[in-house]
Amino acid sequence: MGVLGKVKTVLRMKGFEIYDRPYELNIVGIRSHHSKANRFDDEMHVFFKTNSGGWEHYIFKITTDPGTYWLHNPMMPQGTAILKEGQYKNVYQIGLHRGKYYALIQGGGTVTVIRDYNRDAILDWYNGKEQKGWFGINIHRAMQKGTAKYVEEFSAGCQVFENAADFDLFMTLAQRHRSLYGNKFTYTLIDYRAMKRASLRRWVTGIGIGAVALALFFPAVKEILSEILNDETNESETRTKSETVSNH
Repeated sequence: MGVLGKVKTVLRMKGFEIYDRPYELNIVGIRSHHSKANRFDDEMHVFFKTNSGGWEHYIFKITTDPGTYWLHNPMMPQGTAILKEGQYKNVYQIGLHRGKYYALIQGGGTVTVIRDYNRDAILDWYNGKEQKGWFGINIHRAMQKGTAKYVEEFSAGCQVFENAADFDLFMTLAQRHRSLYGNKFTYTLIDYRAMKRASLRRWVTGIGIGAVALALFFPAVKEILSEILNDETNESETRTKSETVSNH
């Protein structure tokens, strides 16, 4: 199964909608397992069906988390916003990001964030307080040109592209979507860590603890368990900034 097939499988497992009208965008952020802030170590998968019935798929390097500047200097006393995993249907629109340039902005509905309140450089997804509302969690670029090295002040919770050319391509795709289906976009965020933990829990619950111990003697099962557990701590493979694949 290719990368796109895996992404669609996870979306279906979670009950999230997949859009299949020609050139209607599926915009999916995948948050990596890293808890250290200030890196563009997440991915945005943008895919859609073409008129021929095949899928076109792009992968961009982004951050789904705030930079260390805003973790140390939160805008709100409750802490810095981290977008919670979920599917935010028709929440996003093409509009001006902070009145400066066109991006996808939170203009059509509320989102849920987790407030990281302890002002360190470690992202706390599980200890903060959830809030639902209008927080300006936009999808935009870092620098006007080129590639940003660190997140820093570019994200206070927004979903931010590392590379300006990647963002320009993304906005071109978004403009075509708007011309066909109107100015409304769905953004889906998948948390890699939560997904892996849920997979392990389901697997253990399904076969029983005793069976897990017995299964460790079988190389194939050991490999599956190793992959699930190691993904929580090891570095993921580096992918190219953007790639295009076509699947039918």
